[in-house]
Formats: sequence, C-alpha cells, structure tokens
Amino acid sequence: MIIALVIGFYWICSMSVVFLNKYIFTYAEYEFPFPLFVTWYQFLVALILLILTGYSKSKVFTIVPPYEFKLSTALNILPLTAIYVGMLTFNNLCLAFVEVSFYQVARSLTIVFNIVFTYLILHNKTSPAAMGACAVVFFGFILGSYGESHFSFPGLVFGICSSIFVALYGIYVKKKLQVVDNNEWRLLHYNTTLALILLLPIVLLSGEIGEIKTVYFILRPKFWVIMTVTGITGFLINIATFLQIKFTTPLTSTISGTAKACTQTILSVIIFRNPITFTNGFGIILVLVGSLAYSLVRYNKI
Repeated sequence: MIIALVIGFYWICSMSVVFLNKYIFTYAEYEFPFPLFVTWYQFLVALILLILTGYSKSKVFTIVPPYEFKLSTALNILPLTAIYVGMLTFNNLCLAFVEVSFYQVARSLTIVFNIVFTYLILHNKTSPAAMGACAVVFFGFILGSYGESHFSFPGLVFGICSSIFVALYGIYVKKKLQVVDNNEWRLLHYNTTLALILLLPIVLLSGEIGEIKTVYFILRPKFWVIMTVTGITGFLINIATFLQIKFTTPLTSTISGTAKACTQTILSVIIFRNPITFTNGFGIILVLVGSLAYSLVRYNKI
C-alpha cells in the first residue's frame, strides 16, 4: 500500500508539472508564453518552500534539513548549477513549443547523450545490449519527429538541448553530491539559490520582462495563484522522487517511469486533444520501449 501511494504521489506530481506548465504557456485563460520567467519564478517558489519546510516542526518535512548556504560550497557547486539551470530552462522552452504528446520524444535523446558523455568524460564503454536499446530510442525519435503533425523545429532543438543537459547533470551530480555529504536536499539548497541568481540576467536580457509588462492580467491574483501552484508542484516532485527512491527498488522506479510516460502521453491526447499520426504514435512507442529496455539493461548490468 505504501509503495502504491508513493508511486501514485510521484505520478501526480510529475505529470502535474508538465500539464500545468503547458497549460500556462498555451491553453490557460491567462496564456503566458514566457518560459524563462516562469522557470525563474518556479525557482523562487521552490526556494521559499525549502526555507519554510526546513525550519518546520512538522514530521512530514523532517526529510528537509534547515536552509544552508556557504559561499565556499556554493562556488564549488556553481558549475553543476549552470547545468541544472540549462536542464530545467530547456525543459520549459521545449514544452512551450511542442505538444505534450511529443514532449517525451523531443527529450528522448538523453539516453544517447548519456552513452556519449559516459565514454568521453568517464571513459566507460557501453554494452552492446544498451547500445541496441539506444538505437531503438533513436529510431523512435526520428519517426516521432517525422510524424509529428504540429512539428516545431525550435521545440525539437530545445528538446535536444534539454537532453544534453539532463545527461550531463546525471554524470556530474554524483561528483558534487560529495561536497554536501551526499545529501540531495542540501544540494537542492545551493542549486535553487544559485539558479535564481544565474537565470535572472538571462530573463532580463531575453526581453521577456518588457513583454510581460504589457500583459493585461499581470496584476490579477488568479494568475499568480496558478503560477504559484505550478511552482509548488515543481517543489513537491523533489519530495516525491525522494520517497520513490526510499520506498521502491530501482527496477520498480524504472517500470513506474515508463508507465507514467505512457499515461502522460494518453492523457495529453484526452486533455489537450493533441493529434497523433500513425508514424508519430509508432515513434512514441519505440521511444518508450527503448527507454525501458535501456533501463532494464543498466539495472541488470548486461
């Protein structure tokens, strides 16, 4: 029952982040196509929640340590934060340009880049079985992109960039976790604080602020409630991920992630009425099957 609840909580948080962000960018009454500012605001909400939960007396938040920020540690973690900012920023940029049903495909090359960077940076070779699974994902990516009815080239480029940063983050996070005694929450303190600082000049230089000033609903409370709820779900996914790692096995997490991706794609068709062609649908299936196969191969160390 606990495992089922934990997986269910992770699914709800993970899909809510994607659906709420897409809702804000494209479908909301208060349509707000400014992904850089939205990402920055979500970092701000996350930081406030980190501070509040860290000093909370509630047993629910005992997993969150008190807020910490030391300059020497921050400078050590700064390169990782730059990758972290790139990862989340390109995630939202991709989502702003593509349909949710195609979102999984656009970001599917993480596995490919993971193999490339593992060889180039860590000098570790990948097994033939893992390479085969990677080939299935890549073929699915090609088919899914070719068959996408609402194809967006900028969205595809942002998805590829997101994949690059996700792969890099997965490699470098293991090194930087040692700086904070392998405590993911302490790392999140630094990542979130530094991300706010790093992303702010990018938001200012992008010109989004000038456009936001002309938005007629910018001072309406309902709009900021939607924005804040989206930020809260982004924070909750950290707790959901922590609980899933704690209460489930890596194999369960892998299968759960693939099943969640399938469900997310189906729900996007129902909620947003995203059209899916046969080629696009077959590409999505190949990406999901290849991703699952790759995870199983890595889990079994084949």
